[in-house]
Amino acid sequence: MRVHPIKAYNDNYIWLIQPTTEPSVIVVDPGDDKPVRQWLSDNNATIDSYLITHHHWDHTDGLAPLLNDYPAPVFGPENSNIAAISESLSEGDKFSRLGLSFEVFETPGHTLDHISFYCNGYLFCGDTLFSGGCGRMFEGNPEMYVESLKKLRLLPGDTRVFCAHEYTQANLTFAVLVEPDNALLNSYLEKIKLMRQQNEITLPSSLQLELAMNPFLRFDQPTVKAAAEQHAKQDLTSDANVFACIRQWKDNL
Repeated sequence: MRVHPIKAYNDNYIWLIQPTTEPSVIVVDPGDDKPVRQWLSDNNATIDSYLITHHHWDHTDGLAPLLNDYPAPVFGPENSNIAAISESLSEGDKFSRLGLSFEVFETPGHTLDHISFYCNGYLFCGDTLFSGGCGRMFEGNPEMYVESLKKLRLLPGDTRVFCAHEYTQANLTFAVLVEPDNALLNSYLEKIKLMRQQNEITLPSSLQLELAMNPFLRFDQPTVKAAAEQHAKQDLTSDANVFACIRQWKDNL
């Protein structure tokens, strides 16, 4: 299968999933209909279905106008306020589209309704996990967010991570503050800087790479815990406390 990035707004990505033999696509988090329409026109394609990770406007505002011209099933979180969802999903649900099998993980923390989609080694995680970072904790709590990230950490290392924003350089710049002696992190940041100078997309990442450098997945690593405790000026006795500290640290920069 192929996954096409569609740029939207300042830094969003809408992902179009296309099995190699199909002219149809599965649209992930259509925050803006206009660039999706342009791609469909340019590629003589249509929409098979929509996948929605959470309710934020920059992931959903393009859904209603697209449905007017490309009616199709909408797969999204249960107990969400997104009226257009036709197929409500929860933890462990599985479904197939265009010959592809998807598994659903509930990944609350950024929002309470957030879900992630896993298919054939490809993870579509919305704003739960970014390359080098994670989404702000708008509705959840640290314990909830840590449990969501622990689920994703159990996926195979070669899982390709398709998140919804081009935040990699900013995230890694912060990550270096947490782990200044992480050689892989420092090296990768320099690579990302060069890529962004050329306006290149930095995604997808891989789970193996994220586990080696993303402080929000490394909350139980001694170096990350020590940095969080130094920043907080107190002992932190749980993974959730470490996560909360580094999340607040980044939020306040």
